[in-house]
Amino acid sequence: MAKLRKFAPLILLAVIGTAGCRIDMHVQPRYNPLAKSDFFPDQRAARPLVEGTVARGDERADDYFYTGKIGNKDGEYMPFPVTQEVLQRGRDRFNIYCSPCHSRVGDGNGIVPSRGFARKPPSYHIERLQKAPIGYFFDVATNGFGIMLDYSAQISVRDRWCIAAYIRALQLSQNATAADVPAGQSVPSEAPKFMEPGTGATLPQTPPPSSKMGKAETE
Repeated sequence: MAKLRKFAPLILLAVIGTAGCRIDMHVQPRYNPLAKSDFFPDQRAARPLVEGTVARGDERADDYFYTGKIGNKDGEYMPFPVTQEVLQRGRDRFNIYCSPCHSRVGDGNGIVPSRGFARKPPSYHIERLQKAPIGYFFDVATNGFGIMLDYSAQISVRDRWCIAAYIRALQLSQNATAADVPAGQSVPSEAPKFMEPGTGATLPQTPPPSSKMGKAETE
């Protein structure tokens, strides 16, 4: 009993402290998203962003890079140098997102229109699209065209430019002359020879070039 009396002040202090923690500390006045507010003149609890607010990492100082336009006209140039890596990236993204409708050579005979899609996309090799500025292809990928939806959510800005560059390469490849072929390369190119054809789950395996094999044997 004596021990209980000894700790009685501490127990009393704890009870008083607990009583001071009211439920208001947990359930504070607040607004639900998009709720009505009588405080603001427009009665909107969700307040608009301050004019000029820029999300971190999304400054978009280069308008041409993000729009493909100079004023209201489609641009005629790439916003960065076109390298082998850029074309490779463009081909990869094109084959994933564009070829189902446009086909891998860009003639509009992809698998989707071949299965009865209502409208076949135009070939990239018609005169109108051969003369179209490269910014036009970027703009279509960004904003869509006709019944084609935009791909701004699926494809990054830089990748859309890579695709536009690859479309130009496709147009050149399908309309090239013998003078455009690099020296020492035959037309058409020799078909690849496979060591293993692949199973569908694995890629086919090709033998190394004979020149490399000879070099390896020499070494």
